[in-house]
Amino acid sequence: MGLQDIQDRIDKACADAGRDAASVKLIAVSKVQPNERVRAVLEQGQRCFGENRVQEAQGKWPDFRESFDGIDLHLIGPLQSNKVRPAFGLFQSIHSVDRPKLATAIARIAQEEGHCPDLFIQVNTGEEDQKAGVLPAQADDFIAECRAMDLPVRGLMCIPPVDEEPSLHFALLAKIAERNGLSGLSMGMSSDFERAVALGATHIRVGSAIFGDRVPT
Repeated sequence: MGLQDIQDRIDKACADAGRDAASVKLIAVSKVQPNERVRAVLEQGQRCFGENRVQEAQGKWPDFRESFDGIDLHLIGPLQSNKVRPAFGLFQSIHSVDRPKLATAIARIAQEEGHCPDLFIQVNTGEEDQKAGVLPAQADDFIAECRAMDLPVRGLMCIPPVDEEPSLHFALLAKIAERNGLSGLSMGMSSDFERAVALGATHIRVGSAIFGDRVPT
């Protein structure tokens, strides 16, 4: 596929759902991708990208920002509390707020820095032991806790179990967001983003379908 193919599929999914295509942001997941592939996608006009690790992003994006304006960088992988400060200098959004300790660290750094990236709370909709995220039954309380710290919670994020129908998890995430007055829904990847769009996704995360298979280093 490629960037235009994915955008065409997003546009069709939005039309089928009666939604404005501008309401869905495509995050091109550039983690573990060679710089030449990332540059090629930048040259096609894409500006919104997702990275999994602060350290990898530190080695990649400052240089790209010298050559390309308007880069919108999203952290979609786990964030350690001791990496919060460098994350503030790199990312416009963090999609993996998943525990009180991390929220507290973000709130402290936000007070010191005078700004904060947009935040998405990760919900472990499948209640999988190996996966990060607050459990669905605890999501309301955690959202309230983050808001009490004046954190800019914009929405929720989930990664459905690989062996279950993702639409069930997207619907659950949308329900939690709606009852908490949150408009952002970070859900849907290469194999299922059309279903996510149909259920209200505002941010979808697509990697290999744009860049090709990942190249681990």
